[in-house]
Formats: sequence, structure tokens, C-alpha cells
Amino acid sequence: MTDFKNFQVPYQVAPEYATKTAYFSMEFAIHQPLKIYSGGLGFLSGSHLRSAYELKQNLIGIGILWKYGYYDQGRNQDQTLKPEWYEKLYSFLEDTGIKYQITVHDVPVWIKAYYLAPTTFNAAPLFLLSTDTPENDYLSQTITHKLYDSDTAAKIAQCMILGIGGARLLDELNFNPDVYHLNEAHGVSSVFHLLKKFGSKEEVKKRLVFTTHTPEEAGNEKHDFYLLNKMSFFNGFTVDQVKELTGMKGDIFNHSLAALRFARKANGVSRLHGQVSREMWKDYPDIPEITHITNSQNYKYWADKQLYNFENTGDQTAFDDRKRYLKKRAFEIVADQTGQLLDPDVLTIVWARRFASYKRAELITRDLRRFDALMKNTKYPIQIIWAGKPYPLDYGAVSVFNQLVHLSKNYPNMAVCVGYELTLSKRLKQASDIWLNNPRVPREASGTSGMTASMNGSVNFSTYDGWICEFAEHGENCFIVPSPNYASMNIQEQDEYDLNKLYEILENEILPTYYDDKEKWRKIVQKGMTDVVGYFESNRMAKEYYELMYKG
Repeated sequence: MTDFKNFQVPYQVAPEYATKTAYFSMEFAIHQPLKIYSGGLGFLSGSHLRSAYELKQNLIGIGILWKYGYYDQGRNQDQTLKPEWYEKLYSFLEDTGIKYQITVHDVPVWIKAYYLAPTTFNAAPLFLLSTDTPENDYLSQTITHKLYDSDTAAKIAQCMILGIGGARLLDELNFNPDVYHLNEAHGVSSVFHLLKKFGSKEEVKKRLVFTTHTPEEAGNEKHDFYLLNKMSFFNGFTVDQVKELTGMKGDIFNHSLAALRFARKANGVSRLHGQVSREMWKDYPDIPEITHITNSQNYKYWADKQLYNFENTGDQTAFDDRKRYLKKRAFEIVADQTGQLLDPDVLTIVWARRFASYKRAELITRDLRRFDALMKNTKYPIQIIWAGKPYPLDYGAVSVFNQLVHLSKNYPNMAVCVGYELTLSKRLKQASDIWLNNPRVPREASGTSGMTASMNGSVNFSTYDGWICEFAEHGENCFIVPSPNYASMNIQEQDEYDLNKLYEILENEILPTYYDDKEKWRKIVQKGMTDVVGYFESNRMAKEYYELMYKG
């Protein structure tokens, strides 16, 4: 039986990773059956916990057990997107027996803690908090129902469960971490618990580190001071005390700024994002040094080991056969969902990730004349698959998803899939020859989907943003849209430029190489596979967090 009253990680800790760390994140993508994530933040924290386990680090995860997950992506009668919410049940989670109360909106709310043991899915210990317990009234029970609830008060309450509730759990476990690591600012309310525990801002600062994933100031979570106070967010501190502690004036509380001012160290999630973050916050006093640790993904979980094996032994025929098999197998899932049966011998482009306006899912379709010619090209045939989950109340993103569904009805070589979670993500990476990524520069803090695409024999085709800037060698391990001076362009000009470059590179470089020079194509694929595990594997990232962020 696990001792939850004096919790220690249940494995021999490697001496270089002895610093005791608690890692707070709103979402964790650990494995397909545990549906408590929406997108990149969860994929990142999932890989972080997998690597922490592989390296035997003294780290535990703190998250929330979302009763209905993010949402299930179903379809309406006409194939368009239909968000659905179903209750999730998990026999593999252990009830810790721990229950305690925190105050939300002046009401005591019970929190129950569940435990995911490391051996279940090969990840560091993970504790998940739930308010869905009979001791609570219905409104309190719903706090942990839906990830990123659209109601403002509900979302603030969720942040409090993660922050104050998570910090309180560590006391219940008697875990007493040396480092509290906030992965994004959702858990910043924890500082108001820690202030009472340690007595001063200086003492909290010694123990807190913060990772920001937001590349622009406007994207940071902000709420009215008085609403937060009414919600008991400040854990008994007055608005005036909080303003003094955070150095904020006016009526708006900036969650990221508060996290930065309580942290001894902070980091962005790619080299470029580190620069953008330093620039973004440079005029704010009392900010720690912002370094960068580039996001990465876990080889053991994501990579197709047989592809790597054939690459390492130089068996190119077997390598090609394996990639063809991976495509064919994935295409069965696509056919089952959409009725579009794709051909494993045709160049396949996949665009799959969270649908958000700056990621421009439909960019390649905006010039319909060129798109139609591309899709009907018989010399160099092409297939395109889209997938991803828009936020269900982001009507613009849902509309883009639905436009693509309607467009796909005109082409047997185009498909739009639903249910983009860990399993489909891996299968679509295996299905793709080209992993298309065209965010509007410089809006992507890191973006990690292309890393796992490379681990499955796919070639990145991307605008020059996020992690790709540290990886890209155009025509050698990927294809890149060259960056002009975007700052001098308006959004329409930027989109037009990127669209034209996408077509130029696709028509003049990618398609002729794939069909006319198989050997060169294979070299590009394999160089991408080698380069991605050389630096963008999450064991390197988990190691850097200890070296750059957790140690004194």
C-alpha cells in the first residue's frame, strides 16, 4: 500500500535529481485512456513526466481529474463538428483517501485526491484533484467537470483548485518540495497558500519557478481584482496586500506577471520564445531572469522504433516498407471515419493540432484555384488530412473545421478526422510524409507536434517559428517558409506571402523530390529523425529543468 501520509516517489531517485519538485499543470497527456488534456500544454507535461520517470527524478505531478475531460469530438449528421461530454471512469486511478477543504467564493469546498502510480503508464507519480464528491453542493462538484470551462467564475475556481488546492495537497502528503514548478500561470493562486506557509514573499521566491508558454502580452490570463477577491482567490489576503505583494496597480490582476514576481527563475519554451518573453516583460520591474528550455517530446512513447532500427542498420528497403505499412494502417482509421480511402504510395500531407486562428489550419485552401489544381495534379498526386480539436466555444475555429469538412466532400484525396487525441496523433504522424505547420510568425511559443512527426518518418514543412528555428535546415531535414520582415506587413500581407511560399516550395521542391528522387527524400526523412532525437527528446529537457531551474 502506498503511504499517502508521508509520500515519497516509489523508486530509487538518481542522486543528480534529488531536488524534490512538485510540477503543477492544468492538463497532462499521459496516455490515451486518461482524457485530461486538450493540446500542446498537456502533450508537453505528459512527456515531461515520462522523462522524469525514465531518469528517476524526484518529481511529482499535480493536476486535475476532469470528470468530462476536454470534450469528445463527435459529428453532426452532415459530418461537421459536434462537441459532446461524457463522464469518464478510471479503474487505474487509486483513491488516496485524502480529503480536505479550501475556500472558494466564501464557501468551503471539499477536494479529493487520486493517484496515478508510475508503473501504470511509465510516468512520474501524478496526483489528480477532484471536487466531484457528495460532500459538495452541485455547483462545487462541477468545478472539476470540464477542462477550461467557458464560465469565468468556474475557470477561476478551477485555477484555485490547482493552485491553492495543489499546494495544500502537498502538505497533506507531507511531501514538502524544494521546488514548486508552475507550468503556465493557471496555478498561481498557490503563492497565497505558500505565503501563509512560509511567512514571506522572499521565502516563497526561494522555492518557486515558472514556465510561460504565452508569446504575447494580450494572451496572458487576466481578471478583475475584486472578482478574484470575491472568489477567495487570494486566500485571505486583502486586495491592497496583494497589490503591494505583486506590485500591480489598477483593477486588473495579471496571472503571469504575478507568477513572474513570485518566481526566482522563469523560462520560455524555445530559444525564440525566450527572446520574445524577455522583450515582452523587459519594462516590468521585479522580474526574474527569463531563460529558455526548448520543449521536447518523449522518444520512448512517440517514436516508431522499427523505422529507427532500419535507419540505423541501413536497410533502406525495409525502411521504405515500414513507412508504407504505417501509412496504410493509419489510412484504415481515416477511411473508417470519413469513407475516404487513401493510397500509401501517394505523398500525404497532414495538418493536425489544436485549431486556433493564428495556426491557420485552412491557409493552403484560401486560394481555391491553386488548391483545386494541386488536388487534381496527376503527375504529382497528393493527399491531405486535417484533424484537431478547436475549443468548442471558439466559433471561428469551429467554423474553419466545418469549412474543411464541406470542402473534403469535393475531393476523394482529402479527409478531416475527429477525435484528435494521443492515439490518433501518433497514427497521423505515421500516416504523413509532410507535417504541415503554418502558424502566423511569431505567435507560436514552441509547438511540439512536428517533433513527434519526425520521430515517425515525416518531414516538417513549416513557417519559421517556435522550436523549428533551432532544428531547421531547409532541404536537409525539413522545408521552411523563408522569413521576410513580417513586422512591416499587416496580417493580410503576411498570410498572402506565406500562402504563396507554401505553394512554391510544395510545387517546386517537395513534390519533385518525393516522386523523382526517392533517395534524396529518404535522406531528408532520416536526417530529420536523427536530428530530432539529438536535441528535441524530452530526457534532455527534463535534465535541463533540473540544471537550469530547480537547482538553487
